[in-house]
Amino acid sequence: MSRRKLTRRQFVAATAATSAALITAPFVRGAHAAGKLSIGFWDHWVPGANKTSTALVNEWAAKEKVDVAIDYITSQGDKNLVTIAAEAEAKSGHDILAMPTWWPHAQSDLLEPVNDVMEPLIQQNGKVNGTVEYLAQLDGKWFGVPTCLGSQIKGPCSRIDLMKKYAGIDVQAMYPAGSPPKAENWTTDTFLKAAEACFKGGYPFGIGLGQTSDSVDTAGALFQAFGAELVDAKGNVTVKTDNVRQVLEYYKKLIAFLPPDVAAWDDASNNKWLIAGKGAMIMNPPSAWAVAKRDAPEVAEQCWTHGFPSGPKGRFAPFLPYFLTLWNFSKNKEAAKSLLTHLSQPASIERLVEASGGYDLPAFEKLTTLKVWAEAEPPKGTLFHYPNPYNHQVLSIAASPAPPKVAQQIYAQATLTKMCLKYAQGMPMEQTLAWAEDECEGFMRS
Repeated sequence: MSRRKLTRRQFVAATAATSAALITAPFVRGAHAAGKLSIGFWDHWVPGANKTSTALVNEWAAKEKVDVAIDYITSQGDKNLVTIAAEAEAKSGHDILAMPTWWPHAQSDLLEPVNDVMEPLIQQNGKVNGTVEYLAQLDGKWFGVPTCLGSQIKGPCSRIDLMKKYAGIDVQAMYPAGSPPKAENWTTDTFLKAAEACFKGGYPFGIGLGQTSDSVDTAGALFQAFGAELVDAKGNVTVKTDNVRQVLEYYKKLIAFLPPDVAAWDDASNNKWLIAGKGAMIMNPPSAWAVAKRDAPEVAEQCWTHGFPSGPKGRFAPFLPYFLTLWNFSKNKEAAKSLLTHLSQPASIERLVEASGGYDLPAFEKLTTLKVWAEAEPPKGTLFHYPNPYNHQVLSIAASPAPPKVAQQIYAQATLTKMCLKYAQGMPMEQTLAWAEDECEGFMRS
């Protein structure tokens, strides 16, 4: 289940917030030898997943003799974002706090560097993907430890039967469980033809073009597949390029084969579309499949999660990581770093991933082949390719590689999907590009 992005008004409000109520949560009693510690986790949507986080903290606390207070902070209503802003303003709060995607950069002035945690973890668990580096590193310093809790890839979840019947594509053969992908022909052109065929068959792809993260994430991966950047890594506005023109032309063709109301879709819409049996594909982590197992098992048994189509510039998939961060005003940094290390051990990560039913994704390269993804069913193997075990695609985030504080604004304002809709609805190409260029220049000044 995907987290909701901020509107500009919400972004300003969250950043300016000065207080927030935290959820009361378990308190772990120890022997006081190493003091006290508080941690604010994201409140997991998977029932029971929080219990595993609590158990892991309890085990560490008993061993280290630390009193730990745990809060589980919901992302509903952006309460987690308001909490981040409130603690930053007050310079008081949790020692360790979970932050999604852009927020380690947004709060980097107040975060404790954790290179001494990350460097040994990378040696042990393997490299992290480029999106984690982009979002958590600044000037050689790490400002967050990637946690599997809440981290996700939003790749295609296809209906095996409908893709085979209407598009002539066997997604299980293309992404076989237990084996590398055989997806050389799975391109943006093939994707467009499949979208047309399923639309004509009465089961359109459920791909949103709204202003929430699911829609933005899909657009981001397709923009990157065409090499289309609105702002480059150096902060130059690069809207008026042939690559951007090409992806807008592509989206205009694709939109013709999508449900008519996709401009109004939010992050629940694609889930409902799949679970109701209305479409042949959505772009999502396994949340929709997991609900279908309960509410529409006949749909779940036909679902197969797999990789994105490749475009002229490569194959990209949206990756949204969560981080555990340490405030520089924490009063127990030594204990906090010890806990961060404990939560990032392979055995800890495997327990957390299993508790989420395979939804949560580690960022470390040696931890993408856990048995939970191979064994998930129905059908067995449906999640095998979800964690990108063969590095078959580049894990990315929409609006990168723009400087993260600029990219965050492009993302929050859904500039990519707005561009696609404006052009598809009749705004001339150069006028669409001029609008987006003006938006990006405004983000550069803000």
